[in-house]
Amino acid sequence: MPQYFGKLPTTNQPWTTVSNVKAVTWDNNIIDFNCGDSRLTISVLTPNLIRVRFAPTGEFMPRRSWAVTPDDGEWAITPFAVRETEATIEIETAQIRLCVQREKCRIACFDKANRPFAQDAEMSIGWRMGAVAGWKEIAADEHFYGFGERTGFLDKLSEVKTNWTTDALDYDSLTDEMYQAIPFFMALRPQVGYGIFFNTSFWSQFDIGAEQPGIWKMETRGGELDYYIIYGPEPAQILNTYTQLTGRMPLPPKWALGYHQCRWSYESETVVRELAQEFRQRRIPCDVIHLDIDYMRGYRVFTWSPQRFSNAAKLIGDLAEDGFKTVTIIDPGVKYEPEGNYHVFDQGIENDYFVRKADGTLFHGYVWPEKAVFPDFLRPDVSNWWADLHKSLTDVGVAGIWNDMNEPAINDRPFGDDGEKIWFPLDAPQGGEGAGEAGEAGGAGGAGEAGGEEENFQSKIQNRSTERSRSPKSKIDVTHTEVHNLYGLMMAKACYEGLQRHRSSERSFVLTRSGYAGVQRWSSVWMGDNQSLWEHLEMSLPMLCNMGLSGVGFVGCDIGGFAGNATAELFARWMQVGMLYPLMRGHSAMSTARHEPWVFGDRVENICREYINLRYQLLPYIYSLFWEAATTGAPILRPLLYHFPNDPKTYSLYDQVLLGASLMAAPIYRPGVEHRAVYLPAGTWYDWWSGDRYEGPIHILAHAPLEKMPLYVRSGAIVPMQPVRQYVDQSPLDEIRLRIWPGNNEYQLFEDDGQTNKYQDKKFSLANISVFTDSNQTVVEIGARIGEWTPPAREVIVELVGLGEQRFQDDGKRHSLQF
Repeated sequence: MPQYFGKLPTTNQPWTTVSNVKAVTWDNNIIDFNCGDSRLTISVLTPNLIRVRFAPTGEFMPRRSWAVTPDDGEWAITPFAVRETEATIEIETAQIRLCVQREKCRIACFDKANRPFAQDAEMSIGWRMGAVAGWKEIAADEHFYGFGERTGFLDKLSEVKTNWTTDALDYDSLTDEMYQAIPFFMALRPQVGYGIFFNTSFWSQFDIGAEQPGIWKMETRGGELDYYIIYGPEPAQILNTYTQLTGRMPLPPKWALGYHQCRWSYESETVVRELAQEFRQRRIPCDVIHLDIDYMRGYRVFTWSPQRFSNAAKLIGDLAEDGFKTVTIIDPGVKYEPEGNYHVFDQGIENDYFVRKADGTLFHGYVWPEKAVFPDFLRPDVSNWWADLHKSLTDVGVAGIWNDMNEPAINDRPFGDDGEKIWFPLDAPQGGEGAGEAGEAGGAGGAGEAGGEEENFQSKIQNRSTERSRSPKSKIDVTHTEVHNLYGLMMAKACYEGLQRHRSSERSFVLTRSGYAGVQRWSSVWMGDNQSLWEHLEMSLPMLCNMGLSGVGFVGCDIGGFAGNATAELFARWMQVGMLYPLMRGHSAMSTARHEPWVFGDRVENICREYINLRYQLLPYIYSLFWEAATTGAPILRPLLYHFPNDPKTYSLYDQVLLGASLMAAPIYRPGVEHRAVYLPAGTWYDWWSGDRYEGPIHILAHAPLEKMPLYVRSGAIVPMQPVRQYVDQSPLDEIRLRIWPGNNEYQLFEDDGQTNKYQDKKFSLANISVFTDSNQTVVEIGARIGEWTPPAREVIVELVGLGEQRFQDDGKRHSLQF
């Protein structure tokens, strides 16, 4: 056997494989396969969605109260047929056919053209101590995307991807575990596409042909194999079904689509006021200012520094008058302060809300406030308490919350010392009594109060833990091993619910660093602590595209890089790319030079202003993309393969992106580069800047001086635009321009008040717009407005690019225009 210096040889425990099918029964939408001591079930949920579960012991785990998918019984009845032969059991829906071999219980899927996908390999399912796994074949020319938050290129073929939330500080292109753990991917080849959601919150891993070429493997440290197969055949259908399964994002407030400015930290009220004044005086649009950890009193969450932010309500009110929304950071670590009269700690101790070790003692670690304890967000009573703590922030006008350090990120000693990253003990009980059962999970009670001498305080904690262990009602059967990946998700959920409760008349903004599948229901996501490196600018595009292909559309990276110092050229190029990010936020670390748009000199300031202006002009187009994401699960930022899934040239193309279906950018991500190759897929394309026309598929060489990011438009594109504003709600929208390129296309423009939840009660406007071009003329049809929201009085300018424009007053009625 090969020898490696300094390493001892290891022998892996062999896998036990599944036995032959002994009997088959079915009831409603579930087909049950008896495989001796083990058991497999297949649930037919929709014509293109199948759930597969396998229990080595024959007993499935109970449904958890925090499950991110609906119960199988909640789906509408889907017709299907079952056919048995001597060798197989076949299950057929309107879209796919599953064939289960009686020998070794192997599963193969086929589309209506009899093309196979998601086929089990020779060893289909196996288990050994502490692990269950499944193996499937990789088809010829098959490529793999999604996997949540991932570094490196777009296609993950021949890579191993581990799902375990981690503080990924100083990540690079080879980093595996990241802040987010989303065990979902899609596989694509011409004419065929499918998705796999690995329904496990335990540590899990995908091996996409790294160990065995031609075979991909999914493995979990949970007690069973549980996964969903989603047939496409194209990415749009896969994502539509996946987000039907795990949830879709709510429509954010329109101001959250504007430019955000952040730094660790704008350390005082004076600095924040100066920052806001600079934006307005320099005429650089900005809607949001983020406050990092230094706004707090000694890093105590839900407090304000009495010296540096002595009147938070007045500051936030003054910022609001000037068009700025305020977002504050919140971490899960609560300062351990027995005699500090700190209400968050005192309430948590009194009600036993913090995570404990298996022996009942309070767990603590070290974060910004040094010694800290951590809420158990898996418990509904704790989540509800945490949600209500946000009232102290919303009462003074805070409009959004930024959840950080929630993987959780913890050290074993104070941050000033050299320490090791830790997380909760894996055997720490979480979720409270009855946590292993679906429904409302009960919280562990316990009376008591903080205060007195330290030993008395510790005695109270120990007595309470002893009482818990003696209680016959105590039924805690879930540990951190199972819910580690859910910690950030459940914190974000609590935050979202708190803001809904205490800002009920308006939509709020939530941002999280850590999360799990379904995080899009509660929060937007940014890619954590990136660096001011050209490599990180380049990597941001496939990272955000793979997040979008994992159902999480409202995503961004820190423009300019968080750690390190950007050069003027890097910052200019990053701002051009950042204009495309669904979440457009500039951010930098305290040890770095400032990264505001004006610090690099007039030339870069002008570039930043131009591209932020373009972002604000495109907000009607971008806002409609967010509505599309909220209703269908479609990503906002898309790799080219999303719209050209049968063009293999797009499969590895990671450095060109689509903003929606119509705009395609080919950014510059290397220093000194002023030309780059651009691939234009099949169809007619126009240069956004020059109007030059190209017929694809074709490769072209684009000229891109520092002031220009190559940007292209598909024929038939309908791009609604508005005049530049310094912030979203600066004034009523009295003019909207429809920029239209010759071709054939249909488009829906979504509008509402951008602030409230009234859109959920049909207080919105939908306009169906179409363009048709023949050899002699182009006809633009604008349908009568649908919905119960009426925009302010305005002029509509219909510009057929390169040919002219027509205008009319928007009366909500149908208009037909000929060019």
